[in-house]
Amino acid sequence: MHRFLLTPRWWGINVFVALAVPFCLFMGSWQLGRFEDRVDSHREASAERPADQVAAPLDSLLPVDKTTSGRLASTAGEYGDQLLVPERRLDGRSGFYVLTLLKTDSGKAVPVVRGWLPGAADPAKAPAPPTGRVEVTGALQASENAGTKGVHAEGGLPAGQLGVIAAASLVNLVAYDLHDAWLTVQTPSDGMVPVPAQAPTNTGLDLKAFQNLGYTGEWFVFVAFVLFMWFRLYRREVETIRDAEAGLLEPAA
Repeated sequence: MHRFLLTPRWWGINVFVALAVPFCLFMGSWQLGRFEDRVDSHREASAERPADQVAAPLDSLLPVDKTTSGRLASTAGEYGDQLLVPERRLDGRSGFYVLTLLKTDSGKAVPVVRGWLPGAADPAKAPAPPTGRVEVTGALQASENAGTKGVHAEGGLPAGQLGVIAAASLVNLVAYDLHDAWLTVQTPSDGMVPVPAQAPTNTGLDLKAFQNLGYTGEWFVFVAFVLFMWFRLYRREVETIRDAEAGLLEPAA
């Protein structure tokens, strides 16, 4: 009865099933692994840093990645140009960052967010930076981009204001080399509120993470569908043979 499985038609069906099932299982496992990686990255990024964490030299933490983002970094130099970063929200209120360029001993400058103040960006409200050589410790952050939450990427800001904290945005505003990163000081000064460190990009449980989880389910559903269709074709073929042997089928013309 089962000799039909050796026909060319069923050879093709069996080969297709033998290839499709492992492929779907592999793709489903791969998508599940991507989802688990995002979950692990989210946990690592959202985990609280130890209170007694020792600051590391800035140069040793560059370039910024998922491991070094949020780490305390220390550097020294002299403050230079100061800019305001408007339309930044903190604790449900709208305000602005006070950002000052620190010209480090290495020759490059690093943007330092010295704090946050409520209200519209006003240079008269922003405290002047300390003069002379200073040592700065702050949480290391990766450069922002147009997709970063809360940035003002449309342009058209008044002079002295910055919409996106990134070397690409600052390169036309200052006359010295820049680190592709920035620091946010965690200790309040001059009445300003410290800006908490942000989680690194692509580490949250966003739509992409749940897309990976959805794709996982789809690939495993494909496996079940392929096996179901194979069994359905097999059962129909067996029933046809049994009906023919029992004389229930009319002879072919």
